[in-house]
Amino acid sequence: MMTTPQNSPGSDKNRFNLKIEIERYLEHWRWFVIGLLVTFFGAFLYLRYSIPQYKANATILVKDAIKGNMTTELEAFRELGLIGNVKGNVDNEIEVLKSRTLIESTIRALQLNVAYYGLGRVKSEEIYNESPIQVLFFNTTKVYNKYKHYYVVQYKNEKEFVLYNQLEQKIGEYNYGATLAIDEVQMMITKVNPDANDYSIGIEVTPVEQLVNYFKSKLAVSVVGKNTSVIELSLVDPVRAKAEDFLNTLVQNYNNDAIQDKKFVAENTSRFIEQRLKIIADELKDVEKDVETFKRKNHVTDIVSEAGLFLENASAFEKKEIEVETQIKVVEALLERVTTDTNKDLIPANIIPMEEGAASLIAGYNQLILDRNRLLKTATPKNAVILTIDSKIEALRENVIASLEQLKISLKIQHKDLASQRAKMAGKISQIPTQEKLFRDIDRKQHIKETLYLYLLEKREEAEISLAVTEPNAKVIDTALAAKNPIFPNRKMVYLVALALGLAIPFIVLYIIALFDTKIKMAADVTDNISIPFLGEVPKFEEDHFVFESTNRSATAEALRIVRTNLEFLLSDVSSTMAKTIFVTSTYPKEGKTFVSVNLASIIAQSDKRVLLVGLDIRNPKLSDYFDIPSDGLTNYLVDKKGTSIQNYIVTSKTNENLAILPSGVVPPNPAELLMSNKIEEMFEQLKVQFDYIVVDTAPISLVSDTLIIAKYADAFVYVVRAHVLDKQMLNLPQRLYNERKLNNMSVLLNDSVIKRNYGYTYGYEVIEKPRSSWERLWGILFKKS
Repeated sequence: MMTTPQNSPGSDKNRFNLKIEIERYLEHWRWFVIGLLVTFFGAFLYLRYSIPQYKANATILVKDAIKGNMTTELEAFRELGLIGNVKGNVDNEIEVLKSRTLIESTIRALQLNVAYYGLGRVKSEEIYNESPIQVLFFNTTKVYNKYKHYYVVQYKNEKEFVLYNQLEQKIGEYNYGATLAIDEVQMMITKVNPDANDYSIGIEVTPVEQLVNYFKSKLAVSVVGKNTSVIELSLVDPVRAKAEDFLNTLVQNYNNDAIQDKKFVAENTSRFIEQRLKIIADELKDVEKDVETFKRKNHVTDIVSEAGLFLENASAFEKKEIEVETQIKVVEALLERVTTDTNKDLIPANIIPMEEGAASLIAGYNQLILDRNRLLKTATPKNAVILTIDSKIEALRENVIASLEQLKISLKIQHKDLASQRAKMAGKISQIPTQEKLFRDIDRKQHIKETLYLYLLEKREEAEISLAVTEPNAKVIDTALAAKNPIFPNRKMVYLVALALGLAIPFIVLYIIALFDTKIKMAADVTDNISIPFLGEVPKFEEDHFVFESTNRSATAEALRIVRTNLEFLLSDVSSTMAKTIFVTSTYPKEGKTFVSVNLASIIAQSDKRVLLVGLDIRNPKLSDYFDIPSDGLTNYLVDKKGTSIQNYIVTSKTNENLAILPSGVVPPNPAELLMSNKIEEMFEQLKVQFDYIVVDTAPISLVSDTLIIAKYADAFVYVVRAHVLDKQMLNLPQRLYNERKLNNMSVLLNDSVIKRNYGYTYGYEVIEKPRSSWERLWGILFKKS
């Protein structure tokens, strides 16, 4: 049934119909299949030849004490309160773990600057710890270590190999284990796997500085929890075993470095105690000699106190006086040590009386000494940071001396006070023999020296034990372990991207093509842009100049029969006593108006109707391409002045006796003037009585005015629009003619369209195909136009 658009022209241009859009792209499903095949194949090649990256993780627990700080090894002096316990800073330890010095020591320990690669046709893979050969370098120069070098070792036989440079130029043939002098360096290549043969190994020598930068960028160090000191280390590398070894060695070197710092403090403490023991031992010998002399001189072996009660009361003062005198000796020893030592030595702490000011100053002084020594590993003494620390150390050293002097004065005042108290008690025991008094003085000195000597001996042993069993700064919770599956490339993500690209690329290409392709494709392109009644669509037919017979059941023939039926609705108001005149026109030539005219007339004639096909396209007549007709015709009738009847120019079709044809005749020099002749009107009046239908093939309406001149004789106009030929913008022309009513009873017919067989079957259609080869059929399936 004929379709009449309900909306005004162009009212649906901006309406988005999801179903139509989906169908438009599904028509090109072959391109999406090809796109998916190409992208998935590309993803497969990418995964096949890309180098996978594995992530290794290790977890450590950092101890409370800062690496290298004074802890167990100085516990010997903690009772005196001179050194506090400084807690660790996890952030500082993270920076130490990421330091260039620690990474460089790890690289050198594992010899990662020499890498071995198994050479393949497309890509080469590193064979970490699996290389059949090993390279040793001797007497390398700074210039050689500054640049990257590459060699290829090709197996020749069990004893010899061939060496190539990075330009694949042969250097020479050598024996395994021989010392080679190449590139101003000596090297030795040994075979570590005697069973290996027929191999080609690439040897890459990379400067250590470059590797430090590489591993520093790949190494990630982070705290596991906010309130914990657990640190997680991770490294991404193409070789799982190398990533694991690097992390394990890094942690080991970190602990070794911490142990060395702790041993440094412990050794200095032990050295100071040894020095003090020698001095105290000499002083103790002198005191003991005085005791021996006193007893020999006074001929006594034991002096019993004659004033036991008074001495018992005075014992408390004596005890306190001994303690103060001991403290004074310790402070004097520290003052001597501080004033004589340099800024590079640590000050022993925790061996002076409990005094907050002196203890905190000594602790800060020692911390600055440790910080300075650590920075000197990577900087020079003239570094700005070192100079700043030196100035702080000197200032703090003066403060320590002042604090100790103040402490010494305070202790002497206290000692003086105790001596005064003891003098008072001496008056009460004045009757005690002088020998007893003198002996007490000597005995007191001996006791002080013995106590200090035993104390230092005990602490020396503790320091030695601490030095021997120094614990690491970090406890390994989990050793390094690399995941079996690579983190890059992500197979699922790669195939997901391939899927997206496989669908997106054809979509974008089709969208761009559709964006710039403004040709009419389907009936919707016509009905959505104009309000002219839509008569139907004629599918594409492979053969040109073909006239359908009554037995033809092709899709095109059936479509023309539907058009014939729809025409009856347009011509329902035309009197049945006169022939129904149908004019067929188009915008441009080559749109198939003659094909439609010929076959429409033929199909109408097949229904036992008398039909006349008139060739009124007298500028470019085409009826002779379909029928064997004479050259004389309509134009001859119009220019004839002898009164020749029009019947003399009408011929009957050889295939259908109900179909008559009026040829166009000879092309005239003045076609427009001929069509304005009164004989045209007389001809139509005469022919309308003789036939049931008159189908007229007219000229294209956009090029000449011929069709508009004779439009008044038509009962209906069939405006042919050819798919894939006419631009959508040109639909404005038939719409304007329709609005201005210049063409009577106008309708639009879409020609050469592609009929979609959405339901998988056809009804009564026969397809005429030429035999094609297998390649042609495959090509047609993949690249058939939709």
